[in-house]
Amino acid sequence: MIIRPAHPTDSPAIWAIIGPVIRAGETYALPRDMSAQAALAYWLNPDRETFVAEENGVCLGTYYLRANQQGGGAHVANCGYITAATAQGKGVARAMCAHSLTTARARGFLAMQFNLVISTNTRAVRLWQELGFATLCHLPQAFAHPTLGLVDALVMFQTL
Repeated sequence: MIIRPAHPTDSPAIWAIIGPVIRAGETYALPRDMSAQAALAYWLNPDRETFVAEENGVCLGTYYLRANQQGGGAHVANCGYITAATAQGKGVARAMCAHSLTTARARGFLAMQFNLVISTNTRAVRLWQELGFATLCHLPQAFAHPTLGLVDALVMFQTL
């Protein structure tokens, strides 16, 4: 598996990965009916670097890296990761997160923060903890899950 910067030609593959996750509405605070064009504009926004994980020319996952805030908060990175459904459980998210931590350090970020990790996304919570992220706080009922109702979200953080 290689992880490389995304190219405009990756847009169909990126949509194939992020589209089902957005439509499910279980892990990202994005409108479930978001158009492909709007979703790709969000994921590939010029305010971030977007990467794809691929193997044998097939995109297995994608992530973005950006400053969590502007100005005085620009030294803290933020990322979003999505693994293709067909590649889950194969270490793609772990590899993308490790890559993002290395890339964030190289870009001069001093920390990384995940603003809204949905508590019911237990695989992600466990993985982020294994990779050194601490849970700073629980945000009670901060996310409207489409089947579970209001669930907690976590703010997770790691000093780089």
